[in-house]
Formats: sequence, C-alpha cells, structure tokens
Amino acid sequence: MQRAIPYHFFRGGTSRGPVFNRADLPEDRERLSDVLIGAVGAGHPLNIDGIGGGAAVTTKVVMLSPSEVPGIDVDYFFAQVAVEERAVDYAPTCGNMLVAVAPAAIEMGLVPAQDGETPVSIRAVNTGATVRAVVQTPGGAVTYAGDQVVDGVPGTAAPVTLAFSNVVGGSTGQMLPTGSARDRIEGVEVTCLDVAMPMVIAQAEDFGLTGHETRAALDENSAFFARMEAVRRAAGAAMGMGDVSKSVVPKFGLVAQARAGGDLAVRYFMPWKTHPTVAVTGAQCLAACALMPGSVADGLCDKTGGIVTLEHPMGQLDVLMEVTRDPFAVRSTGLTRSARLIARGEVMIPEGVWP
Repeated sequence: MQRAIPYHFFRGGTSRGPVFNRADLPEDRERLSDVLIGAVGAGHPLNIDGIGGGAAVTTKVVMLSPSEVPGIDVDYFFAQVAVEERAVDYAPTCGNMLVAVAPAAIEMGLVPAQDGETPVSIRAVNTGATVRAVVQTPGGAVTYAGDQVVDGVPGTAAPVTLAFSNVVGGSTGQMLPTGSARDRIEGVEVTCLDVAMPMVIAQAEDFGLTGHETRAALDENSAFFARMEAVRRAAGAAMGMGDVSKSVVPKFGLVAQARAGGDLAVRYFMPWKTHPTVAVTGAQCLAACALMPGSVADGLCDKTGGIVTLEHPMGQLDVLMEVTRDPFAVRSTGLTRSARLIARGEVMIPEGVWP
C-alpha cells in the first residue's frame, strides 16, 4: 500500500511547494530523500508522477518543527528537489518559501495566532539565519487577502514582512570566502559573497550580455551557461565549498546598470536555469554586493544603505539593508512578500519507498 503523509501546499513569494511537519517524515537522510522524491516526482521534466511543477521554483520542500532554541518559535528545514534528476539538495535555503513558514506554522498549529498580527521567530536550519516574520491574523486566523504586490505573482495578497539577522557566512563562515571583494576566476572578474546565500556574482557585460535579457533568451544561450558553470565550479572551490558540480550552491548572479528606475539590474540562476524573478536569499546577497566597496557592482549603484531596488526579469524587488561602511558589514536585511495556502491534505508516497 502507498503511505499517506499530511501536508500543506503553499506559495511563498514566487515559489511553491509542500510544507511538512518534520515529525511526519523519516529521520534518516537517505530515506527522507527517497520520500521527497516520491512526493515531488523528481526524475521527469514535468514531475509527472508527483506534485512538483517541472521547474526548480516549484519543487521546493519546507519541513517545520518546534524549535528548542530559546527565543525561536519554529525551525525551518529546506530541501531543493531536482526536476529531471532523482536528487535532493539540503545545502541551500529558500527565502521565497521562507515567506510561507510563518503562516504555515500557524495553520499547522505549531504557533498560536494572535488577533491582528502574529510575529513568528524562525531559525533557518540550513544556514543558521534567524528571521522575524509578521503575519496578518485578524480575529486570530491567517488571512491571505490584501494589497501586497509581488512582481511575478498575479494579483495581490496579504503582506508578510521578514526581518533577517545572522545572514553573513551561513555556508562558508565568512562574508568574503576568498578573502577578497573581487577575484579573477576563469578569466572573469567576480565577487564571491556569502550573505543569506553563497553566490558568485559578475557583471553581465563580461559575458557579452546586457543584464536585461529575458529569462527565455538566457535559458536558450547554452554557450553562456557553459561558461558560467565553469566559473561557478572554480569559484566554489575557491570559496572552500569543494566540488559543487552536483550542488545548487553557490548560486550565480549577473549585475548591470538599472534601466527601469531601480538601483541595480540583476539576473539570478538556480544555477542551471534562469530564475523567473530573483530568490529572496539571492536578493539579499545581490543587494549587499551593490553596496559593497570594491565589488563587481561597485559604481553601478550609488546607494550606501537603506532600500535597494533590484530589477529582475518580471519587475522589481525592494531589499532593506542595514550596513556599516568602514569596514563594510551587513547588520540586518528585510523584505515584504506574500504567501498563500493552496491546498492541504495527504500526499501519497509510492509503495516500498518508506514501508
């Protein structure tokens, strides 16, 4: 017989995926991967045998549990399930799905709702970052209706505000894993930066691009992806992350002069496809790069702090950055996004995966 596992299905920012109670899943990591692959349907371009959506932004998994850390309400453990490959990566975190964590924790009974607004303190298990989310809960219940616009998502929804701390060095132990704000790797000037997400960032023009290409145009540019992947792998080794050929981290980003009233044009890669917008974690890293003296974005953005507006393929995203200048350091970051509960019930795991 198939095994039924309770789940909630959420959109968080511009991503979506199942949210599980960690206690309902196997502890063993190998068995856990098999269960998540069975649920999402990895190993097929359409995830036809699971609830995935055939794209990296729709094969994300959130696992929640009450936190044992003082002052933290809930632990958020993230998994990136592959699309065409039967694989699961636990190295990164996802800031878009993080937007769904607080409302999901309330819906699942892990955090009690207050009347009006409910603050939820979250620990991102994958990176160690701590986040304070505020959810709209009039009458003690989560509401999803509101006026918050998220470029890349149709319509409007209730706002979920996120304030991040401890975002520096979560994966590598330091903000600049190579010790420099700028390195030349595989003939390309890059900034290797670990703020919310370890990233390798370059100027678009160094790849013969404008930085304003559409997602489709970039995904069709196989020559660019081949060169980008060579740089990413070499940079990953230089960042102390070892062989990253099978890992989605470090992520890769391109920066260029803004054209639509923002502060910096960005393109973000997952890393083998172009992100339709920009990841919340990646946005924090790119905004830090925009403000950092000596980085590859130095001179493209004239701000020294505050709100940094990033232009992405489907619009813009504002990131609130609190930094110090001498020496440069990121103290905290913040964003406002939205989430929506799409479904809840049980997902069926194929026979034999978890007897």
